[in-house]
Amino acid sequence: MTVELLTREAEARSWIGATFALNERQWAQLERFAAMLVEENARQNLIAASTVSTLWVRHIADSAQLLALDGAGEGLWIDLGSGPGLPGLVVAILSSRPMLLVESRRRRCDFLRAVTGELDLAHVDVVEAPLERIATRPAGTISARAFAPLDKLIALSTRFSTESTRWLLPKGRNAVKELASLPQPWQRMFHVEQSRTDAESQILVGMGRIGAKQRGKR
Repeated sequence: MTVELLTREAEARSWIGATFALNERQWAQLERFAAMLVEENARQNLIAASTVSTLWVRHIADSAQLLALDGAGEGLWIDLGSGPGLPGLVVAILSSRPMLLVESRRRRCDFLRAVTGELDLAHVDVVEAPLERIATRPAGTISARAFAPLDKLIALSTRFSTESTRWLLPKGRNAVKELASLPQPWQRMFHVEQSRTDAESQILVGMGRIGAKQRGKR
């Protein structure tokens, strides 16, 4: 199926509104998050300066599309290496799913906490620690926008997965190549979706638990 790309800011806003039926509060939260992101970007490098003018396409809609791919997902959503809250904070504004933002860098965690506090996102928890130090808990969804190479990402996060866990992993133009490098049992869990915001980017969508017997098998 051909995906209609979002190339303009107005298109991104329209798609978000139509897809998620946002209320006034959610629109206001998204607008404020976008403003805070740009403001904070002047103090620490959260997003590429060249993408500020296309913020709604490159970052807001790019994050929101993961929620659209999640189907009827439920349970805890864990966003690995959340950075500036992409996709975690966008998803948290659009959904009432409990959200765990995992980020090891203090200044970025300070920003995440500032946003969750100002926007009153009570269902969001920010954990300032490397993933290896996070207590194991079952995840309904695992996302990671720019966290680690695919094999390392899966190896580090498999302990959070269950039979019903959804994996949503944007991997840019290297998605197919990275998927092909995995052991066959891992490969069979995933399929590739075209990104709505970049003709050359793809998203790996998976379902299920990766157990110890699968590791290293080809």
